[in-house]
Amino acid sequence: MPEPSDRHVFVYGTLRRGGSNDINRLHPPPRYVGMGEVKGRLYHIDWYPGLTLGGDEAVTVVGEVYAISPALEAVLDGIEAIVPGADSEYFKRELEIEVEGRPFQCLVYEINPERVRGKRLIGHGDWILFHPA
Repeated sequence: MPEPSDRHVFVYGTLRRGGSNDINRLHPPPRYVGMGEVKGRLYHIDWYPGLTLGGDEAVTVVGEVYAISPALEAVLDGIEAIVPGADSEYFKRELEIEVEGRPFQCLVYEINPERVRGKRLIGHGDWILFHPA
């Protein structure tokens, strides 16, 4: 069971197991909960993806759900370049995501829509298949 202070995060790109920023190599370590999915669109930003939630042409985007501590959330905020205001590269969202039939409130890092202009739409929802590490 998660600790009372734990939050859950849905990771869909480089933070996935085997990715270049594999969350399992970060400290304090997360606890794997299971696979989940959201509806959205993945974009190839550079060596990493960006997810926009919902919208026209939404696909099923797969990812991993982890229980994380507040300290690890701060590390993730740094990786995702979270800053106050509209210039942030990503925005933090809260979504309910099912893992093996159980709902979890999850933090999702959604790319700033300004950052996807002119970027390639991946067309499916699995970054690891698109860009293996």
